Amino acid sequence: MGFDTILWVAAVVLFVIAEAVTTALVSVWFAVGAAAALMVSLFTSSLGVQFVVFAVVSAVTLGIMLPRLAKRRKENAPPVTNGARLSIGKRGVVLQAVLPGEVGRVRVDGLDWQARADAALPQGARCEVADVDGAVLIVRPAPVEETV
Repeated sequence: MGFDTILWVAAVVLFVIAEAVTTALVSVWFAVGAAAALMVSLFTSSLGVQFVVFAVVSAVTLGIMLPRLAKRRKENAPPVTNGARLSIGKRGVVLQAVLPGEVGRVRVDGLDWQARADAALPQGARCEVADVDGAVLIVRPAPVEETV
């Protein structure tokens, strides 16, 4: 077993350990490339050829896996955890005046939220959630309800 074979065995082991430690799919492509270069090292002692095989196989593995991982990430989108998106369209009351360009506070569905608005909303005014920016609700004056 030559130096180049030992080099590729060590590379495979290091890349696999790095992948196991991070669990974020950051080095698995390099582990596959190093394994391919290890196989090539058994047939040729040309380190240049081995590095080309390492680079090409790593790139191909990365190119094949990234689109699949991106698609899987979209399919497994994380659930809404803070409920802010669920508040869109709901109505509440202004607890602390909301002035344009400033953050105020509103209560929607019994929860207090930071809020912004394009128009001034005084304390006690009724409001409606138009959108969400992170955990800040974007509110507007609530339409007046007609009674029959």
